[in-house]
Amino acid sequence: MHEHALHNLAAIKDATSHRASSYDTTGGNRDWWTFAPGETRVLADISGSGCIRHIWMTISSRESFYLRKLVLRMYWDGQEAPSVECPIGDFFGLGHGIVHSFVSAPLQMWNRAFNCWFPMPFQSGARIEVENQGQEQAGIYFYIDYEKLPASQVDEGRFHAQWRRQLVVQSDEPTRALDDGRTVRINPTGENNYVVFEAEGRGHYVGCHLNLDTNEPGWWGEGDDMFFIDGEPWPPRLHGTGTEDYFCGAWNYNNLEKTFNAPYFGYHFMGNQDYTGKHSQYRFHILDPIHFKKSIRFSIEHGHANDRSGDWTSVAYWYQTLPHAPFPKLLPVEERIPFRFGGIETMREGKSRGDLPSRIV
Repeated sequence: MHEHALHNLAAIKDATSHRASSYDTTGGNRDWWTFAPGETRVLADISGSGCIRHIWMTISSRESFYLRKLVLRMYWDGQEAPSVECPIGDFFGLGHGIVHSFVSAPLQMWNRAFNCWFPMPFQSGARIEVENQGQEQAGIYFYIDYEKLPASQVDEGRFHAQWRRQLVVQSDEPTRALDDGRTVRINPTGENNYVVFEAEGRGHYVGCHLNLDTNEPGWWGEGDDMFFIDGEPWPPRLHGTGTEDYFCGAWNYNNLEKTFNAPYFGYHFMGNQDYTGKHSQYRFHILDPIHFKKSIRFSIEHGHANDRSGDWTSVAYWYQTLPHAPFPKLLPVEERIPFRFGGIETMREGKSRGDLPSRIV
């Protein structure tokens, strides 16, 4: 199952093993760091060249939705802009600010333990920090395990992760007449799709998780995935056949009978039988990365020809050369909070695409 991780396991490398952690340096058992409201602390500041191999965390907080209020950032090789900027729960695969267990190859959640196995190489330094943008203090236990390596052994690509959120509403896509007299909606450009991420430079995309929350009954998974690579015109080089197809499922996830976890794909959070509520799915391109030489834009229809409404969020993961193009500005805390009930009531008030309604409590 994990041959990709095992086939070089016996190789002896010119490396040394290191760890940054929250252990109590006095010899006691207070093995966590406290983050006051508004405080940013650096978890690891590593000089030289090497590769982060594993990150483990667990978090203590009394604040609601703390997984969306703590922000994780990562910087490589002295860059001023972070290559990773995500609410901490979303980075580890939790799309609704809710702790729940699942197991994939690169990300694993078990009993409030957060694990990441994406390798993160760096040539001249790495810095990882967390900012508490909430109103209550938080406690974080953590391990960051890494290797120091000769610069000549460090891979070129740098790890990136980006969180996005958009309130999608039914788009005014054109229609086409069929020979039998019926008309169907079409999407001739992909312009109104939900954008998972965009990047410029050279690299490869390695996966995402996509989450939605809706009060609109009915199947939302007919949206096609589209990869626009290196500025090529329509049609996109990679064009899929439906949301559940891209996430390696089929037939409406078998009528939502249960969640499913596999190393590279899964439907790991399930809403209601009528397809309302909160849903999450992941797809990791570990064995089949998607390459780009100049740029990439990955988007997906929200329903067939963008005919569905809801609150959509995602995290995309990829490797690329530095520097990267500027990220969209991270939404403020009040616009990151998950909805308690569906979350699309205010879309009936005529809000424009991309606007977020007031938080529903």
